[in-house]
Amino acid sequence: MSTNENQANYDARVKRVMTAAANKEPDRVPIMPSMGNFAVSYYGYTMAQYVYDAQIGVDTAIKFLEEFQPDNAVGSYSMAGKGPIMELINPKSVAWPGAPDPFRKIPDNSLHQFIEFTTLHEDQFDFFERDYTAWLFQKGMPQVTTLMEPFANWPTHAMSVSYDVSGLAAQLSTPEMKNIFQTLWKIDEMNKDIQKITAAGAVKMREMGFPSFGYPMGGGTPWDGYSDFLRGTLDSMIDLFEHRDFVERYCEERHERTVNNIRARAAAVTQEDRDTKWVSMILHKGFDGFLTDEQYDNIYWKYLRRSIEEVNKTGMKVYLYTEGPYTSRIRNLKEVDKNMVVFHFEQVDLELAKRELGDMACIAGGFPTWLVEQGTKQQVIDEVKRVLDICAPGGGYIFEGGYGFGEAPKENVYAMFETVLEYGKY
Repeated sequence: MSTNENQANYDARVKRVMTAAANKEPDRVPIMPSMGNFAVSYYGYTMAQYVYDAQIGVDTAIKFLEEFQPDNAVGSYSMAGKGPIMELINPKSVAWPGAPDPFRKIPDNSLHQFIEFTTLHEDQFDFFERDYTAWLFQKGMPQVTTLMEPFANWPTHAMSVSYDVSGLAAQLSTPEMKNIFQTLWKIDEMNKDIQKITAAGAVKMREMGFPSFGYPMGGGTPWDGYSDFLRGTLDSMIDLFEHRDFVERYCEERHERTVNNIRARAAAVTQEDRDTKWVSMILHKGFDGFLTDEQYDNIYWKYLRRSIEEVNKTGMKVYLYTEGPYTSRIRNLKEVDKNMVVFHFEQVDLELAKRELGDMACIAGGFPTWLVEQGTKQQVIDEVKRVLDICAPGGGYIFEGGYGFGEAPKENVYAMFETVLEYGKY
C-alpha cells in the first residue's frame, strides 16, 4: 500500500473515531478492540516470550493490524521485554510469565498478575502524613521489592539542616546502597532499549495508517491508588468506617498533586492533540456495590469529576475506562460536560446507559469479551448485532470489548470484526 493510501486511511480512522467521540454519526461504528494477549498467542508466541522480548510485542501488534484492520493502533507494551528488569527488581507485588525459579508463580502463557497486600499499616499513619518521602523509602518500597530492602535501615533521622553532604555520602556509599544505584542505572538503560523498540513500532503503525488516541496527562481518582497500593482492598474498606478522616485527607492531598500534574502537562497540548487524541483514565474500584452511593459521591466521584474538568479545560476529551459493573454510577456520569467524555464500559445496562448518556456523551465497550473466547461464531454475531442495535443509533458509539481478549478461536474474532464492519454502517 502506498504512503498516500496509508495517510488517507489514517485520516479516515481519526475522523471516524473522533466523530463518534463527539457523539455524532461517522461513516460506520469504529471498532477498537483491546488486543490483550490474543495476538501473542495467535501468532505463535507465549506470554513468557513476549515478556522477555519487546520486539515480539511490536511484531504481533503489527501483524494484528495488517490482518484485522481495526481503527486504532493496538498493543499494550506495559510488560513487553520487562522480564529481565523484573528479575533485577524482584517485585513482591507482581507475578510475571516466564520468570525463572524462585520467581516463578504463574504459567508461561498467563498475563502478569498483581499481588495485592497492605503496605501502609495503621501504626504508620502519622509517619506517612508527616514525612511521605521518608515513609516511601523506609517502609513502602522495601515491602514491594527486594531490591529496595536496604532502605528500610536508611538513617534519614541523621540528616539535619546543616546540609551534611559528607554524612549523606557515607549513608549512600555502603555496599548495599552502591548495589541499589548500580542496579537502578542498569534498569534505566534496559528501559531505554525497550522504549527504542516500542517507539519504532509506534512510528511503523502510524506509517501503516493506524492512529493512537491516548495522550499522557494523568488524572483519575486518589481512592484507586489508596486501595490498590497502600491499604489493599480489605483494609481500605475498613478505613472508610474507622479512619474516614485519614482517607479524606489523603484524597485531598493526592488530588492536589494530580491537578498540578495535569496543569503542568497542559502547556504542551496542541490543537492537533485536541483534534486527534484523548486523555485516558482507568478506574479500578468504583464499581457497583464496592462503595455505597455516599462513599462513591464523596470519596470517589468528587475527585474524579475534578480531574475530568481539569482536563476538559485544556480542550481535550477524557476516555474513562470503567472496570466492573457500572450501572448504578450512571447517575454520576451524567454530570460531566457535554461531548467531553467517552465512557468505556466493561459491564453495564447498555439500554439504560444509551438512554441516560446518549444525548451528551459517547459510549464505548459493553460487548462481553468472554463470548469471543468461549462462545460460538453465531453467538458472537448475534451479540454484536444486539449491542449495535442498542448503542449505534444516532452515533456516539465505539465498539470495544469490555476488556482485552485472550486466546480465542480465529473464526470468532473474524466474525466480530466482519459483523461490526457490515452491520455498523450508517
